[in-house]
Amino acid sequence: MTLRNDPEKSGLTTVEMTGFLYSNLNFMKKTKKQVNWERLSEKKLLQMKIRDLGLSIQGSVHEGLIENLYAELDAKGIEFHPPCYLADEWLCPDGEPIIGIPFFLISPRLKRLEQKLMYEVEGGTDAAFMKLLRHETGHALNYAYKFHWKSRWRQLFGPFTSKYSNSYDFYPYSKRFVIHLEDNYAQSHPDEDFAETFAVWLTPDSCWEKKYKGWYAMKKLRYVDNLIKKISGAPPIKVSQEKPPWSASRMTSTLCAYYERKRKLLGDEFKGYYDDALKELFPHRHRTTAREKASRILRRYRLELVNNISKRTGHRKYDARQLINKLIYRCEVLGLYGNKDDITGAATLIATIASNTLRIPQRRIRQ
Repeated sequence: MTLRNDPEKSGLTTVEMTGFLYSNLNFMKKTKKQVNWERLSEKKLLQMKIRDLGLSIQGSVHEGLIENLYAELDAKGIEFHPPCYLADEWLCPDGEPIIGIPFFLISPRLKRLEQKLMYEVEGGTDAAFMKLLRHETGHALNYAYKFHWKSRWRQLFGPFTSKYSNSYDFYPYSKRFVIHLEDNYAQSHPDEDFAETFAVWLTPDSCWEKKYKGWYAMKKLRYVDNLIKKISGAPPIKVSQEKPPWSASRMTSTLCAYYERKRKLLGDEFKGYYDDALKELFPHRHRTTAREKASRILRRYRLELVNNISKRTGHRKYDARQLINKLIYRCEVLGLYGNKDDITGAATLIATIASNTLRIPQRRIRQ
């Protein structure tokens, strides 16, 4: 069809022509052909805008997992079911009782891409998905029922208004906090402490009464148990009214730009951050009589490395061991080989990384 923009030649007035043009433009937008991106090459897929992927929770495997969560809430007498939407990462927007789920979990193709580029898929298995979903639900209920306004909440968990930090000190064997997500996440902030405590309390067959017997964390679990009984069957004080932030349906970034930004933001927390240094230290890719797996070399000298780093840098042995375990994993993934003489360079590399990235926790003086 040829559209003329001259009203006199077309026989239409300017107003009629304008309406005609807009109606046809809208028609063209609505009938825009959907790209079958599942069959695109990786290079072309990375150039797709996230909003154009047309992703939806509805009809996915994860819709059933969310229904499982709602069933768990019903069993506890919790009326409010936090709405879920696709976002750029796991989150519960500050103060909003709604849960964001990473968009890449919805598609097996996108999960494989996430694994390839980020070396992990957060929430990639059903068990991991439910673990994170219960955590975010703790946040959502906290915001929906304003639990953090209560004085007892602040006594147990701390001030809700505490500032978040990019890093935090934690005590791996502390009995003041439950253990749910990795890195003793409950110790990062009072809001996270509550979310972790709620997640442990909600998880079926977690046996929290037995597992945390004698722990200070039991006070928090008992508090959550009594708190939920008080709001049983009650509607939430607040529900989310606004469009959820960082929604995948509105993300104009391409997948390529998304992953570039994600790697940059993670910094040394990105699992492949030290790959180049490890490849330089262990440059071989094949086994010989004089070479063995780099991961095996690091495991053999792990205790010696831990003691050496702790002595030279002042860092906790626990943190040093965690760092070495991460490097062992990367050596395994990369298929690196070396010999026993490389351990000297490895000790220097690990000590340098520890000095630049690990924090020396301040000793707390108990009153």
